[in-house]
Amino acid sequence: MFRTKNCGELRLNHKGEEVTLAGWVQRVRNIGHLVFIDLRDRYGITQLSFDQNSNKDLCDSATKLGREFVIQVKGSVRERSAKNANIPTGEIEIDVHSFVILNESETPPFTIENNTDGSEELRLKYRYLDIRRPHLKDTLITRAKMIKAMREYLDGQGFIEIETPNLIKSTPEGARDFLVPSRLQHGSFYALPQSPQILKQLLMVAGMDRYYQVVKCYRDEDFRGDRQPEFTQLDCEMSFVEQEDIFQNFEGMTKHVFKQAKGIELADFPRITFADAMKYYGSDKPDLRFDCKIVELNAVLPKTDFVVFNNAIENGGLVAGINAKKCANYTRKQLDEITEFVKATHRGLGGIVNIRFAEDGTVKSSIDKFFSEEQLREIGKQFNAEKGDLILIAADKISKVRKSLGDLRLDLAKKENWFDKDAWSVLWVIDFPLFEKDEETGEIIFVHHPFCSPHPEDLQYFDSDPTRVRAQTYDLVMNGNEILSGSIRIHQKDLQDRVFAKLGLTPEEVDAKFGFMLNAFRYGAPPHGGCAFGLDRWVMLMTGGETIRDAMAFPKASSGKDLMMDAPAVVDVKQLVELGIKTIA
Repeated sequence: MFRTKNCGELRLNHKGEEVTLAGWVQRVRNIGHLVFIDLRDRYGITQLSFDQNSNKDLCDSATKLGREFVIQVKGSVRERSAKNANIPTGEIEIDVHSFVILNESETPPFTIENNTDGSEELRLKYRYLDIRRPHLKDTLITRAKMIKAMREYLDGQGFIEIETPNLIKSTPEGARDFLVPSRLQHGSFYALPQSPQILKQLLMVAGMDRYYQVVKCYRDEDFRGDRQPEFTQLDCEMSFVEQEDIFQNFEGMTKHVFKQAKGIELADFPRITFADAMKYYGSDKPDLRFDCKIVELNAVLPKTDFVVFNNAIENGGLVAGINAKKCANYTRKQLDEITEFVKATHRGLGGIVNIRFAEDGTVKSSIDKFFSEEQLREIGKQFNAEKGDLILIAADKISKVRKSLGDLRLDLAKKENWFDKDAWSVLWVIDFPLFEKDEETGEIIFVHHPFCSPHPEDLQYFDSDPTRVRAQTYDLVMNGNEILSGSIRIHQKDLQDRVFAKLGLTPEEVDAKFGFMLNAFRYGAPPHGGCAFGLDRWVMLMTGGETIRDAMAFPKASSGKDLMMDAPAVVDVKQLVELGIKTIA
């Protein structure tokens, strides 16, 4: 045995025991006749003590150890004279009798500590060193606990874990596929699955009525902080269920995971419709850890000559705002920054109106010339404005106003520290539209995916006003981030054909892309529904990470490259010839 104890388990009750430890040298401290070494493994840190007065040769040898050397030590546990309350083993140390260098280490390219001096690119290149850092190591442990808790809960509810293939047919699911050329069928390609969506629906047809899988998914899309070309889902599906059954099962599972992984008891999850989420929060992923609702003003604005408000209302747009509590003291520079924020290209507002309710009781506004003080106070009543509050109002197309104010409330919440850092806001967003119009082409497209079942009562609008049709879809939103998306599925071939037709697919296209699935529906597909959790994003939130890269062992960089393995990489021409592929210069 290389060790009898690990570096995180020794306490005062082990005093006097002879132990063997093994791990990595965190740091060496030489203070005259004493040398102290912090020895680290994945379980923690234990201080080693060397005394020159009792064993000069051993002490001299200890001073030559470098950071990240792998060593084995033998010694006795004793009480520390200077205790360290910051680590669990801080009351004891090891009086070292002997040690062996198991492996030397070059000087690491960055410090192996939470407050490291390494850039993200450098840490990704040396990810095996980065994982030694406490935060990342603890994140991966939390991830494992979460997966274990998921499996425990689902197994207890009668679910069966079933693996689905990674080499499938390319199907349109909203993102680009990663394609894998076939060596035996030149010119033909497999696709890596964007999700097991179709396969799990076929499992429902097969009678496997409660399925789950911790599964890798692949999407060839642009990279952002919460995106990776390969990511992990907890994928689930159930037969003979309605939406309420889904809510009960996966709300229960989410609570179980929180309890097991974080020791936190969550309250029941509120539910909000997509329409209300957009109306009050400007987002289908509302963060409810703080209060700051969007207030619509079209119906209550007094008639004035202010053309910005008038034109917005006359053109079917929206005048709305938010109350930035206790921000009436904002400087001109701060107000200008807000203006530039809402004028950003992806928001596109022309500007924003402000009304200040000063602490001295006065009311000042950027639209004083158009509105009397009495009128401004009446507007303020819509926001429950108090002394010290700043009302921010936008006017434009409905979608622009809602998005801009939704983004602004989040930005202000971060700047003004409106968040309760210990709070968890977990809620269901339900009743998304089944269809929407593409802003560029005007074509009807699906919002989630084409297998979502519409609300039966909305089928009356299917042909006349398809964007009015609500889907039986639902997202689980945690602290302003979607961690689950799902729906009740279409299980009748005729309705599925109708949805495909509305999306502009010809029968021939449908047969080529989905023929195998629709053929299965001819053989008694049960009513079914399910969901998928974005595991990486959920872990990121649970562990305080900034991006999902912080929640994965070996992620890709923001450029999409694997900096450690230097992938993607050019392959040998012989491999391309075998695959029947020619390169284009």
